[in-house]
Amino acid sequence: MPVQPIETGDVLVAVEGPIVTATLNRPSKLNALTQEMYRVLADTVLAAAADPQVAAVVVTGNDRAFSAGNDLVDFTSGQGLDQAVRFLEAIASVDVPLVAAVRGSAIGVGLTMLLHFDLVYVEPTASLAVPFVGLGLVPEAGSSILLPKAVGERHAADLLLTGRTIDGTTAAEWGLANAAVSPALDAALEAAGRLALQPPVALRATKALVRSPQTTLAEQMTDEMTQLVKALGEAEFAEAIAARREKRAPDFRR
Repeated sequence: MPVQPIETGDVLVAVEGPIVTATLNRPSKLNALTQEMYRVLADTVLAAAADPQVAAVVVTGNDRAFSAGNDLVDFTSGQGLDQAVRFLEAIASVDVPLVAAVRGSAIGVGLTMLLHFDLVYVEPTASLAVPFVGLGLVPEAGSSILLPKAVGERHAADLLLTGRTIDGTTAAEWGLANAAVSPALDAALEAAGRLALQPPVALRATKALVRSPQTTLAEQMTDEMTQLVKALGEAEFAEAIAARREKRAPDFRR
């Protein structure tokens, strides 16, 4: 089933050609996430992944924040975390590219979810933190593995153990983001537009390789060669070669 646009509510979903944009829309609570918001986000990401015409999903926040993390009232209500788990599992597993635009606060899961995104753009004045320890909690969303991988063990320990807040410029310098730029949403949409120009099958296969959990170089090289041999027989490769010969722009979505 194609991605369904949503024009009202705590998550807004827009579909423009091959680009899906999900906007967290709970500004009075700094876009703190409820189980219902997680459900909508998971549904959107999974629907986008199931649609081969979708080139990218862009996630951003309305007004002054990306997300202040879990809504603590909702989080402690006893209704369970099934939808949060479902969303995190979705962004960790889908092959459709994910792009984030971060303005204002990205706290807790507002930061850790970014570790599963392929491209991240933050505004220089954004504030990012993972204050789990200060709440008597531990990291989630695989961040105890992914954060050291992204920024190194020293920076990860600084963030996770002390709960310190860093700005967007530092986040980009440390490798948490592709760039610190304002407005971040414009940069994210521009990047999504570039993704939309790529051949869809090769785009998703390449993301899957980059995100592969393979632990050895030999295993990864074998997987790459399998995918390469398969790609040589695909229509996308034929179109790319034909376009070069005919000196025109390739059309991978006709």
